[in-house]
Amino acid sequence: MTDENKTWHQKHKDSLTRGQRAADLMRNGMGSWPFVGGFIGFMIIWAAINTLVLASKAWDPYPYILLNLFLSMLAGLQGAILLIAAKRQDAIAGVMAQHDYDTNLKAEKEIQALMTINRQQLEILAELKALGDTPRT
Repeated sequence: MTDENKTWHQKHKDSLTRGQRAADLMRNGMGSWPFVGGFIGFMIIWAAINTLVLASKAWDPYPYILLNLFLSMLAGLQGAILLIAAKRQDAIAGVMAQHDYDTNLKAEKEIQALMTINRQQLEILAELKALGDTPRT
């Protein structure tokens, strides 16, 4: 597809850096029900292994301090990734708003041109009607 045929969405997507694409993928993954369900499942398995299976030799016995550390690190990373993605989403919204504004300005100019043509046509029709209404001698 040539650059002229691309929409601004496609041009924007092509201009993303690897980090921005990664942030979008992670945001989409972390903000989903499968992630939540998988994460809850992981914590249940962690607790079950450390409480029931490895009762005497657990690497992280209750109150699961190592799991708490991992959760805290994950929360810190998720916060940063979500802020990066949110900042990008704000930039996209700004570009979309500008695009909508530019489109509206162009449409307004085209409507004004059509209204001018319409007025001219109405004047011509009025003149033709006046010519048709005059008695012929």
